[in-house]
Amino acid sequence: MSPNLPFFSRPDGQSAPLAFAHRGFSPDGLENSAAAFRAALELGFTHLETDARATADGVVLLFHDDTLDRVTDAHGSISSLSAAEIAKARIGGREAIPHLADVLKEFPKARLNIDVKDWHTVKPLAGVIEQLDAHDRVLIASFSDRRRRAVLRLLRRRTASSAGIACNAAFTLLGPFLPERWLRKILLDIDALQVPVRYGPLAVVTPGFLRRAHRLGLQVHVWTVNDPAEMARLLDMGVDGIVTDRADGLKSVLQVRGQWW
Repeated sequence: MSPNLPFFSRPDGQSAPLAFAHRGFSPDGLENSAAAFRAALELGFTHLETDARATADGVVLLFHDDTLDRVTDAHGSISSLSAAEIAKARIGGREAIPHLADVLKEFPKARLNIDVKDWHTVKPLAGVIEQLDAHDRVLIASFSDRRRRAVLRLLRRRTASSAGIACNAAFTLLGPFLPERWLRKILLDIDALQVPVRYGPLAVVTPGFLRRAHRLGLQVHVWTVNDPAEMARLLDMGVDGIVTDRADGLKSVLQVRGQWW
């Protein structure tokens, strides 16, 4: 647990909530495209939430779904197609699917919160981070704690990391009852809890949840929040970051509060 990792620092050096652009910023639906990432960065965002999947020949793409069908003009499974085949696909019929390596090179000041979507992506993802020495610029996330930890084990030095479903559930459900020394062992390689406001009927982000996380040195980032009133409520409660599709709205809320950089 290390909230002092470079990934969590703000450009102005101040301690204030982080703003994450969920798959970049594109009201036109061009999620996880270079255009969406560029639009978020032009608004002043430094942190981009995104997803990683590897092609059949091991090229790491920033793409959420396991198939091309929903958001592109092409079809097929990412992991069964070559990078050359996928290069023909266009997000929304307009934008190419970006390579992780290209995004890290094109946007050298961007920090990427990367959700590792499958096991096929583990080794190639670690390879890109190592090749570009991008350890300080990425946070490794995954719904699977095993998959997340598999990436961390392949890296020669520390990156930031957030909890998967199992660790989040343990902290949320057992946190009020377990001794802190046990929680520290469960969350040994975790720096942030990235969670929804609610999970079904269960309120996840509560004052007690935040107090426990902060006592352990963990940041709490909430996804995916698009309503300005809800953003303000969470910021008043003391969350450390918000993930949003509406980067413009979150920027406005933070500006009003004097928390924008």
